[in-house]
Amino acid sequence: MTSILQIVIGGLLQGGVFAIAALGFSLVFRVTNVVNLSQGAFCVLGAMGMYYFQVSFGWPILPAAVAAVVCATAFSLLVGAFTFVPAVSRLPSSSALVLTAGLLTFFIGVTLVVWGNQPYALPPFSGEAPLVIGGLRIPSQGIWLASVSAVIIVGLWLLLQKTTLGRALRACAENPAAARLMGIDLRAMILLSFGLAAMIGSVGGVLVAPVMSLQFDSGQFFTISGFIAVAIGGMGSFAGSIVGGILLGVAEQFAAYYVSSLFANTLALALLLAVLVLRPAGLFPSGPPRRSDVRDEGRIHRAVVRLPGRRQLAFAVILLVVLAVVPALPMPNGLLQSLVIALILYIAVLGLDVLMGYAGQVSLGHAGFMAVGGYCAAILATSYGWPPVAAVIAALILSVLCALLLALATGRLRGHYLALATLTFGLLVDSLAVGLVDLTGGPSGLVGVPAFEVAGFSFDTPVRMYYLALALAAILVLALEGGMRLGFGRALKAVRSDQLAAAALGVNVSRVKIVALCISAALASLSGSLYAFSFHFLSPEMVETTRSFEMIAMLVLGGEGTLIGGLFGSLVLTLLPTLVQDLAVFKTAVEGALLVIIFLFMPEGLFGRLVLWLNKIPFRGTAIAYARAGS
Repeated sequence: MTSILQIVIGGLLQGGVFAIAALGFSLVFRVTNVVNLSQGAFCVLGAMGMYYFQVSFGWPILPAAVAAVVCATAFSLLVGAFTFVPAVSRLPSSSALVLTAGLLTFFIGVTLVVWGNQPYALPPFSGEAPLVIGGLRIPSQGIWLASVSAVIIVGLWLLLQKTTLGRALRACAENPAAARLMGIDLRAMILLSFGLAAMIGSVGGVLVAPVMSLQFDSGQFFTISGFIAVAIGGMGSFAGSIVGGILLGVAEQFAAYYVSSLFANTLALALLLAVLVLRPAGLFPSGPPRRSDVRDEGRIHRAVVRLPGRRQLAFAVILLVVLAVVPALPMPNGLLQSLVIALILYIAVLGLDVLMGYAGQVSLGHAGFMAVGGYCAAILATSYGWPPVAAVIAALILSVLCALLLALATGRLRGHYLALATLTFGLLVDSLAVGLVDLTGGPSGLVGVPAFEVAGFSFDTPVRMYYLALALAAILVLALEGGMRLGFGRALKAVRSDQLAAAALGVNVSRVKIVALCISAALASLSGSLYAFSFHFLSPEMVETTRSFEMIAMLVLGGEGTLIGGLFGSLVLTLLPTLVQDLAVFKTAVEGALLVIIFLFMPEGLFGRLVLWLNKIPFRGTAIAYARAGS
């Protein structure tokens, strides 16, 4: 009995950390209807600031904690004023969600630049000795965490229920249009909610710094944990945030003790999927859902810019010729291998474009299908001697089956709930790749993967892999371009514009979304297989959730709904660190900043901007072709 109670205490301590992150999610969501994926970064900013003031300057605990929270909140407010507030005001909720993923990447990159990649830890506020009650050991820092969490909860409740400012915040959440007519400054309320969430997150980071070792990328851990907790409890519900965080913490502790620490996350994620399927709105829904398209009325939807027919053909031929002669050009060491990686990732981004660019379904776990395909093909070729082509085909089938199961399990989900389901799938695959050591090699990875081979011809050099990836990409673009001109392509665009209207016009929305997800999964699987055969090695960090965010950045940077745009994004984000190696440490920050900037100021993407420029050049009298997404 004592051991069970000790596990519960550990779960409550861990759950308190998750609950603090979840509170920030709930606060922002209640005001803006946007899931702020950068929430976890505030925890790391607060913790790193605490370390800086306490260790580097030698400040006492209280002044160091206050200074860390103030600095982290001020920096977050500055960034939020120029990014998050315009995004909520101008973009649909799905686009704002992806933009906050860019903010998370930017904050992680800034942390890497300032503090480096070494882990940091602080001593407990009240010393190392635990509090012992009836044989139970309670960490001293846990008392601080529980006490401050209670203060935050009570403070938020008093703010929202007992003050004029709180009533203004609630009015913005319930009816933004009516709040504006009443004279409430919506932009100020959005920024206030963002700043309060940043303050809550940074306080949580200060409290958790003595409990766990933190690194520059720990923000992703807090974001994912908080997101899961708030989804279990109920998006926008403060009580649900607390209950969801505690349930998640206790579930992980019991799983780690009775099963394995390697599978603790797996079982917790399985719990989340069960909640999403059975109660999509969470255990404590905050109120009746409203249609996303109504909330997004009047906001700017991303435009798709296209070349007219002859220009499109001419551009495609020129681009293909340029890419075909690239290996013959003199280039620095390692650049050709980077080009191979860019083309392989582009194949996965093509699938993401079908799902996000054409169908309008946000996927945060796209790399999960890369992992399924890569590991399946690599294991069959390495351990069982399958021919690479047969291994790739089997991997494709397995990935499509996974996509079908995911689609059937989450068929009722939309918006941020669907995004969370795809994220959960990706995290589940990550956890299994690490935990199934005998099958996947665990954290060390799978070694000895042979070169890809077709009919006795081995693609065992970067040049050969380059032309293989280029040929496959060209064939896929031609096939998808033809498919998008048919009824299926029009149905995808209709689903993206308005699912209810599409259904009223006779479109089978569920079937269209399932097919889009299967196409996306198949292309990601192919990309993952080529990735493994190209490197002759595959490890979890090569296809983890961070890769999903990177591919989203590639797609948005290049241009959604264009098929070709993803190539531009893949080339830019893959080649920049290779070409400018001295600035490689800035890669993550630049990647996040580019994602945010493109969303706010260049919605058509790099390829779209190029098309606009090309359309101004006279070409046999053709006119500009400009079509809005979904048209």
